[in-house]
This record gives sequence, structure tokens and C-alpha cells, in this order.
Amino acid sequence: MTGYDLVVAARRVVAGGAIAPARVGVRDGVIRAVVPWEHELLGTETVTLPDEAVLLPGLVDTHVHVNEPGRTEWEGFATATAAAAAGGVTTVVDMPLNSVPPTVDPAALEVKREAAAGQVHVDVGFWGGAVPGNTGRLRALHAAGVVGVKCFLLDSGVPEFPPLDPAQLRAALTELSTVDGLLIAHCEDAAAIGPAPPGRDYRGFLASRPPQAETRAVAGLIAAARETGVRVHVVHVSAAEVLPLLRAAVADGVRITAETCPHYLTLAAEDVPAGATQFKCCPPVRDAVNRDALWAGLADGTLSCVVSDHSPCTPELKRFDTGDFAAAWGGISSLQLSLPVVWTAAVARGLSLVDIALWMAQRPAELVGLRSKGSIAPGFDADLVAFAPDQEFTVDPHALRHRNPVSPYAGRTLRGVVRDTWLRGERVGDAPRGRLLRRGD
Repeated sequence: MTGYDLVVAARRVVAGGAIAPARVGVRDGVIRAVVPWEHELLGTETVTLPDEAVLLPGLVDTHVHVNEPGRTEWEGFATATAAAAAGGVTTVVDMPLNSVPPTVDPAALEVKREAAAGQVHVDVGFWGGAVPGNTGRLRALHAAGVVGVKCFLLDSGVPEFPPLDPAQLRAALTELSTVDGLLIAHCEDAAAIGPAPPGRDYRGFLASRPPQAETRAVAGLIAAARETGVRVHVVHVSAAEVLPLLRAAVADGVRITAETCPHYLTLAAEDVPAGATQFKCCPPVRDAVNRDALWAGLADGTLSCVVSDHSPCTPELKRFDTGDFAAAWGGISSLQLSLPVVWTAAVARGLSLVDIALWMAQRPAELVGLRSKGSIAPGFDADLVAFAPDQEFTVDPHALRHRNPVSPYAGRTLRGVVRDTWLRGERVGDAPRGRLLRRGD
């Protein structure tokens, strides 16, 4: 009689905040045992990883714009989740925009779930949206299983998802306080942003969105969170000037967390070539000194997690014909590359895969209340990744699983290759077998 459906053995397993030789026993898609290498586990299938591979928990990416339905030519559930699996991401949480309709009420959430059904290669959760006029539907969205709601504090870039003004933000938070909900916010202040000058010079675009745009918006969010007591989260922090505000707020008892993204941790404004609009995102990639400060914010816990903000579009919208930063769509595609991009930079800074698992699996899962995700431990879903941390490859955008071959990492040599991905104890293959998740799963 075999005890497990699957046993994965590796000389290096990231579990319990350490890296050690171990065997992982899986039954019915759930991790049932994690034991030292010396202990034998009997399984119907046993996989022993080669010495150059490390067993990681499947990553949890809580900031992904899938865009389906409505803008599926930008990305879609089939392509996004295939890219995720190829990059070691076993759970994604879809943003409420840029799909049409946006996920701002239970009916729109059901449209989104119907579009995703039968297409997903990894597990998928959903954010709801807070926009002017839908405050009365936020509790219903919460009850329908979204992990939280997202708002913009300035123009989102798509007309069907308008921003909240300060009064509307407080109204949304007050409504969410009745269900202890989570609100996440794109924090830039429109009053601090000037028009981006047309042209191929990245410096003009960068100057149009200064750090003050982020600090002013974060200060407003902190004030609203302090007043209402609601849990809030700042998405894609790019400006290091935000970090002291977050530290002070946490010390004062405000329930606030924040994330950053691979592009802010690895790219630098001074290295962006003229006309290279694949580097454009909002808020923008800033200079190398700022980048170093963001790493320090991760190290001291001010920034809790690293997520992709995968925000793709068609090549035409990037305006490669003119290289005009003012006219190009702002967003970076990185879902499949997040792990090697961050690991390449992290290992150069003396960091370990324990840090990667904390920032890119455990903490994102904790943020959104997915209790069975993000760790290699008994009781968690058997979402596992065989990762060769020392193997290198050169990024070819046409070889990625994203729908459109656009990447600021094209031609870069990255460290770390995903060898295999298991979702709930089964290898991810061509047949989609992901589940649609609800808060608390």
C-alpha cells in the first residue's frame, strides 16, 4: 500500500524559512508530509530532482492584468496562465480592469469567471473594483468571493474604470469596514503629474511623473485608512520616497502594506534607450539609486511582496513606429519572467531563494487570504516548482507564452530556469486544469 500519490525528493527544498534536503509527500493534491531526506516516503510516483534543481513553492502573483473579455487581443486567460506556469507561477489574481466589463459588480465577476472557465493552466482568483457609483455593490462583490477591491486615485487609462476622489475613497472604505475587506490602490496624484512631452526621450516622460505624485497619493490613502480602520495596500511602489510614509503609518497602527515589481527592482531610468517604449509603465521606472532603496525596503519589510503587474497590450499600442513615450501605452509584460528577473538581481545582492519564496509566494498568498497557497508545508496545495537557479538563458520575447512578444528584457541574460511545475500535485501540461478561486481558498 502506497502512502502518497506523489513524492518529490530534492537535495534543496525551500520550506519553513530554510533550504534543506527533504521529501514532500502529496495525496489528493495536498501536501501531507515534508520530511528530511533520510526518511523514506512511498508514493505511486516518485520524482527525484537533479542536484542542480531546487524545489520551490509555486509562486503567487496577485497583480496580473489578463484583460479578457473585451481586450483579449492584449492577453487572455489561456495565454496568461500558460505563461504563468512556464514561469513557476501557480496562482494568479486577475485585476478588475482592463477587461470589458470591468469587475465592479457580481454580474461582471460572473462574466469574468465564465470567460476563464476551462481555459486556465494555473489557479486564478479575482479582484473586484471600486469606482464612482458602485459603493453599494462592494459588499456583494466581497460576498461573491473577490479577494479585495482595487481603486485608482487618478485616471486609469481606460474610460470604463474611472478613479475615486477623496470623498469616494472614504465612502468605499467605510463600506468595506462592515466586512473587514481589503482595498488596494494605484497611488499617483494627478495634480502632481504634468503632460509628458512628445518624443523618444525617456527622461521627459519620467519627469512628468515625479516621486511627489506617489507620496501625495499614499499620504491621502494613509489618512483615509487611519480614519476608517480598513486594511489597505499600495500597489506597484516605484518611488523610494514612499517608504518613510509607510513605515510611519505602520508604527502608528495603520493597517497598510505595499508591494513592488520586478521592473522597479531590476531596471533603471538611465539605461532606457531612446524610443524603447517597451520600458514605459506607470508609475515609471526610476534611477538606480531609487532601485537600491526599494531593495532596502524589501529587506526591512516595508515592502511585503514582489508581484509582476503584468500589464500587456498589442505591439501597435506601444508605438514602436515612432518611439513616442507620450503616446505609447504604459505597461510591462513580465509574468513568465518574474522569477528569473528577480532572482538574477537578488543573487547578485547576496540574497537567497528563501527570500524569493517569502516575497513572491508566501506573502502574496497571505495578502489576499489564499490560505492553501504559497508554502511547502502540510495542509497546503501541492503547488511546486523545480527551479535550476544557476542555469542561464537569453530572453527571446517570441519564445515566451505571453500573447504578444513585447518585453523590456529582450536580449538579457537571466539566471534561473523553471524545469517543472506541479499544480495540486499534477504536472502542468497542455490541458488546462486550473481552478477558479474564491477568497479563503
